[in-house]
Amino acid sequence: MGKGSLGLCLAAWAAGAFAVACAEGTAPNEDLVTPQVDAATPTKDSGVTKDSGHPANDATANDTGAADTATADEPDAAAPTPLVYGHSSDTLYAYDPTTRVTTKIAPFSGCTTNVLTQVIDIAIDSSSHAYATTFDGFYSLDLSTAGCTIIKAGAYPNSLSFVPKGTLDPNAEALVGYSGSTYLRIDTQTGTITTVGSLTGYVSSGDIVSVTGGGSFLTVTGSGCTTGDCLLQIDPTTGDLLQNYGALSHSAVYGLGYWAGALYGFDEGGDLFQILGSNGDGGLLSSDLTQDGGVPWWGAGSTTAAPVKDADGGSISIK
Repeated sequence: MGKGSLGLCLAAWAAGAFAVACAEGTAPNEDLVTPQVDAATPTKDSGVTKDSGHPANDATANDTGAADTATADEPDAAAPTPLVYGHSSDTLYAYDPTTRVTTKIAPFSGCTTNVLTQVIDIAIDSSSHAYATTFDGFYSLDLSTAGCTIIKAGAYPNSLSFVPKGTLDPNAEALVGYSGSTYLRIDTQTGTITTVGSLTGYVSSGDIVSVTGGGSFLTVTGSGCTTGDCLLQIDPTTGDLLQNYGALSHSAVYGLGYWAGALYGFDEGGDLFQILGSNGDGGLLSSDLTQDGGVPWWGAGSTTAAPVKDADGGSISIK
């Protein structure tokens, strides 16, 4: 994404790829400081990208008005474990933001109705229930094994996140996503898609992330996003714009996560970066985590229970 009107500052910081999530159980035990891409993994130059071949989602075809019932109201959970998740088209990774260690979980399995696995995004709720979309279906995802179980075949959004309880459902978190500029909700039990609203003037470029008390954010293309994808804060009840933070210094930002007051983005070119709070002039501070880290990132998941602020009480400003 290019340097935008908010004057992003870049500083090198080595780390692994990630999208924020809260996980239960023990962390994976295969350390991977610099993830390597398998030769079979689609790359940006291969002609197979997250956007190519992704059929436009027919938002009305499955529009039955069914509610998302899979995420029930549960007792308050313990503080989330600082694990974050990111993925290429065929492999799931985890990252610990406190130790800055990246771990390869496993190649995805069962995440396709065809021969070739191409996971285009994942989403993780506050109880570590995970879901994945591909070019041909919607799946539940086991974060410990990267195994998928199909819920429904069909075309689904390539940007996913849960939004907090009370946003679209008074009693449960809701799974949402964008197909272009159309804001959708997905029933996690049936895979039914309903239209919620739309985004004016922009199109989703890759991912949405939301955190309870900390806002909802989306990477987009559109007006003013000439040097890279733009970062927006969106209204999770309607899907429309609340504020535009400006262009980032990366394009094709297919993964976006949130942890402790900061956003994290990673793009198809293998770059990973952190977006911090205000620089005092209303702008954002950005620091590169890796340059061409070797993995063409296709998506990310993020828990709604992630810490909203860092240890000093700082966070990205929201409306």
